Amino acid sequence: MSEKQKTFSIIKPDAVASGKAGKILSLLEESGFRIVALRMTKLSQSQAEGFYAVHRERPFYSSLVKFMTEGPVIVMALEREDAVKKLRDVMGATNPANAAEGTVRKLFAESIERNAIHGSDAPETAAEELKFFFNSVELNQL
Repeated sequence: MSEKQKTFSIIKPDAVASGKAGKILSLLEESGFRIVALRMTKLSQSQAEGFYAVHRERPFYSSLVKFMTEGPVIVMALEREDAVKKLRDVMGATNPANAAEGTVRKLFAESIERNAIHGSDAPETAAEELKFFFNSVELNQL
């Protein structure tokens, strides 16, 4: 058995507003993820800009920041073997039209932009994103 790995995820404002957060959390747990830390929050403009700074030069940046600040989100630290890759598999393709059946985005996303969930794309990104929202005590409490 490989070593457990942590990854980061956000249930986005569209999924929280439409009452899908519980179903998404259930799907993640059923997929073998353990929730290490979880918090509902509302991102400020500066938090969203900082978190998505990697996309600053992309044409969708300002609309992404606007979307991510429109309502509450759920930020979470998840753990399991090969967590980063497994979460990407469970999330499905960014565009829900291309997502595999049974994935979060196929089941719950509205569009390529309002796509229900964010997940870290690499272990290094996960480490940075986890630190953005959680302190070391929160991440190592269990």
